[in-house]
Amino acid sequence: MIVLALDTATSDLIAGVVDSSDGRTLAEAVTRTRAHNEELVPTVTRLLAEAGLGFPDVEAIVIGCGPGPFTGLRVGMATASALGQALGVPVHGVVTHDAAAALLDAPSCLVVTDARRREVYWARYEHRARVDGPGVCAPSAVPAAGGVDVVSVPETLAPALEVPAREVTYVAPRAAGLVAAADLGAPPAPLVPHYLRRPDAVAPAAKQRSAAIPEVDLDGLSEKR
Repeated sequence: MIVLALDTATSDLIAGVVDSSDGRTLAEAVTRTRAHNEELVPTVTRLLAEAGLGFPDVEAIVIGCGPGPFTGLRVGMATASALGQALGVPVHGVVTHDAAAALLDAPSCLVVTDARRREVYWARYEHRARVDGPGVCAPSAVPAAGGVDVVSVPETLAPALEVPAREVTYVAPRAAGLVAAADLGAPPAPLVPHYLRRPDAVAPAAKQRSAAIPEVDLDGLSEKR
C-alpha cells in the first residue's frame, strides 16, 4: 500500500511516501521551517514525482495530530483531510510522539518536543507503547521518576530536562515512524488535534462600562441615569 505520511506538529516539516507492504520509504523530506502552509503541498508533489508516482497512486494518508501548536496542526490536518477527500482514500491520525517512539529501539523512552513559552510536550513509552502523556509542562516538571533508557529531545531543550537516561538523542517523527504508529487495517477515526493548551490569540476581555455613560432603554427610547 502506498501511504503518504505528513506531520507539521514540530518545527520540522515531515513528508514522505512509504510502501507499507515492506516498510520502505520511497521518498522523504525533513525540513526545518515555520512556513508549513507554503511548503507542504509543493513538497508532497515533489516527493511523489521522486518516487515515480502521482496523487492517484496514494492509497492512504497518515497525519501527525500533535501535540503541537494550533497553526502548525491546522495546516497539516486540513491538508491531509482535503487530500483524503479529493483522492477518496482513508486518513489516519496518530500522536506525533508515537511516530518518534516507533523509531527508538529501547525498552523505555521519553519523547519531548518544543511547546514554546518555556514549556515542552512529552510522552513516555514502554516497549513503544505509550504509558503516559501526551502532556505539556516546564522541562523540569516532566514526570519520569526513575528515568528511562532513551530520551528524544531537541538539543536546545536537553539541558533543562531533569530526567535520568542512558542515552539522550533527538529523533524526528519520520515518515516510517508515522506509518508504523498507524493502524492502517482499521477504519480511520475522526481526526482530533492535540493542542493541549489554548491558542496564543485570545478574544479581548470586555471593558467595564463607565458610570458616566448613560444606559439607553431601546424599547422605551428613554435614558436611564
